Amino acid sequence: MRSYLTVSGAAALLVLAGVAATPATADDGAADRSFTIEDPRITESSGLAASRAHPGIYWTHNDSEDGPYVYAVDSRTGKTVATITMRGVGAPRDVEAISLGPDGDLYVGDIGDNLNGGWDHVWIYRFPEPKVLKDATVRATQFDVKYADGARNAEALMVHPKTGRVYIASKNENGGGLYEGPAQLTTGRTNVFRRVGEVPWVTDGAFSPDGRELVLRSYFSARGYAFENGRLGADHRVDAPLQGQAESVTYTADGSALMFGSEGVRSDVVRVDIGGGSGGGDAKAPSKDGGGASSPAGDGGGGGNPVKGSTLVGAIVLAAVGVLVLTNRRRSRG
Repeated sequence: MRSYLTVSGAAALLVLAGVAATPATADDGAADRSFTIEDPRITESSGLAASRAHPGIYWTHNDSEDGPYVYAVDSRTGKTVATITMRGVGAPRDVEAISLGPDGDLYVGDIGDNLNGGWDHVWIYRFPEPKVLKDATVRATQFDVKYADGARNAEALMVHPKTGRVYIASKNENGGGLYEGPAQLTTGRTNVFRRVGEVPWVTDGAFSPDGRELVLRSYFSARGYAFENGRLGADHRVDAPLQGQAESVTYTADGSALMFGSEGVRSDVVRVDIGGGSGGGDAKAPSKDGGGASSPAGDGGGGGNPVKGSTLVGAIVLAAVGVLVLTNRRRSRG
């Protein structure tokens, strides 16, 4: 969710420059292609999770002021095929992320805090992924969450596909942290998340299906990190589209591609194949090397083939964002 002048200005520059990704439409009706979310209720898609029970289905939700709703969207058509209403939770405040655990449960992260520490706790909601895709009301479990080093804003929640452990990446203009939750979330007491790594500005993240890589995206880039024993390893550039309000990312269920989402009415979800592999990928969007990682490790380790696009326009946009950042800082100091 936009929370800074710099972000709003950057998004506007992307729109004016005409570099926001436009997905190609699959003529054969295959799943896991680039698609447009057609549901007029979904105006701030802020998280994505690929279903394992229902091939080609992606779970998403609005950012804020929508209520306890999660939507199942069919990538073949872009249409919503099920609306799930969570019962047994409080009024959602700022829902930013969704992830599917190895237990078959969906984890919804009500973890946004645009006051940057104004709320002393946030929430995670959990419920089993429905076996049948239809509108339904489900009872969800609500977990209270705090950070060991104090409250902060976050937009990325990832559940490890092997251990089931929950991780949160905080969002900060000067770089955030990767936080590890307890081995098991519990009700009746606060679940404390502890900082275990340093990350750049993050709007969403996703584990690969084998759990060996963690991809984190920001507004203008994405990076992949080797992940072992709960800790970040070497990082590398990941191809990512330039989108007007880049908010979400998930792997396809088979791990052959990444799906990048954005906010807005009829927002686009863009598929980017991993390593130029097969899997029915279509036209890809422009890519930029992310920078800002904790350690420059180059492009090794599965960074994928370069994506065709306008790197010049991307550079101009990034330069303009830098100017906005400096301007904003000078104003705040004044």
